Amino acid sequence: MRTVIAPTLKNEDAVQDLVAEISKCVHCGFCNSVCPTYQLTGNELQGPRGRIYLVKGLLERDDTNEALEDSLSKCLTCRACEPACPSGVQYGKIAEEARFLIYNRPSRRPFLQRMLLKVIPDTTKFRKLYRVGRWFRPFVPSNSLRETLSRKTSSPTTITGVKDGKVVLLQGCVQQVLTPEVVAHLAELLETREIPFRVLTQERCCGSLNLHLGEKEAAQNEMKANVSQVRIEWDEVILSSASGCGVTLKDYDRYLPQVEHASRFARAVRDISEYLAQFEFKKAHKAERVVFQSPCTLQHGQRISGLVEAILTRTGYEVIPYRDASQCCGSAGTYSLLQPKQARALRDKKISALTDVAPDVVVTANVGCQLFLEPVLDVPVLHWIELLR
Repeated sequence: MRTVIAPTLKNEDAVQDLVAEISKCVHCGFCNSVCPTYQLTGNELQGPRGRIYLVKGLLERDDTNEALEDSLSKCLTCRACEPACPSGVQYGKIAEEARFLIYNRPSRRPFLQRMLLKVIPDTTKFRKLYRVGRWFRPFVPSNSLRETLSRKTSSPTTITGVKDGKVVLLQGCVQQVLTPEVVAHLAELLETREIPFRVLTQERCCGSLNLHLGEKEAAQNEMKANVSQVRIEWDEVILSSASGCGVTLKDYDRYLPQVEHASRFARAVRDISEYLAQFEFKKAHKAERVVFQSPCTLQHGQRISGLVEAILTRTGYEVIPYRDASQCCGSAGTYSLLQPKQARALRDKKISALTDVAPDVVVTANVGCQLFLEPVLDVPVLHWIELLR
């Protein structure tokens, strides 16, 4: 796909990389066959191929338009299209860079987006405002926001670790506030095996939220703050128990090419399934029939498939396959709040597939999926490590 770049954009390195990625597209349409939003709408502009055409127009005119902004805002960035692409187009990078270009202009950002960007990365502010929101939950007009406020918060969990631990245990933003039991349980699993770990005293957001909403500079500032706190030796690892964070953390070297230690930081990051696969566990839950809902950020972003299922099977659970397991549940970070109609339609399809196999428990690997599925499933929805003892 040939792209004639607007003269005002020619000197930007990111634009050259974007053009190179777009040029790989051969218009075959295989991506549309696995794209959740295209499957929902049947609209070419709501699929990867159509979005690439719209981004091409942005580069040629150096100007955005309503069709492009609407299309990108409704993209989940689930990256299901990437494994399906015979040309190896990294669509996630295209969507991301296009959002950076759009929001590097006089902002027309909706109020809810601005609020999410200010609140969620700050765990102290997020915890306080979330608790206030729960007081007023019955009066919240948005069904999606009211549903989001359904989970009770607990007191902050203090995980100390040791100063010279060879494992860096990340706690995350939303996870730290709404599902702190996940990291606490992981810490117990490590302590039981006498694996010394440490935590970051001033851990910042991984940067995912800002990236998804087109705030590149803000994302890079969060990343730099995290890298500056860690000096990773060759035998050390950084563990992420939220796959949505992990997929960004593993890419720090791409976002921070000029920052010392960023590449070492990125290489040290492991999803907890990659690290815990070396151990054996006993069952910690009475459930027998388990469904693992693999987040898009794990199976498409990090390209990790089958590892969690293998760990749970060895532990003694019956892991049940279900239809359309590669499809997004609709959570996709802030997507469930910003695009509630489409998010709920996707969740309905996911719920139907999950309930068809009648599991005792549904487990996942990302806090967003857990919180989005939890209110509407009749069985418990947990992080998968909570099944390990």
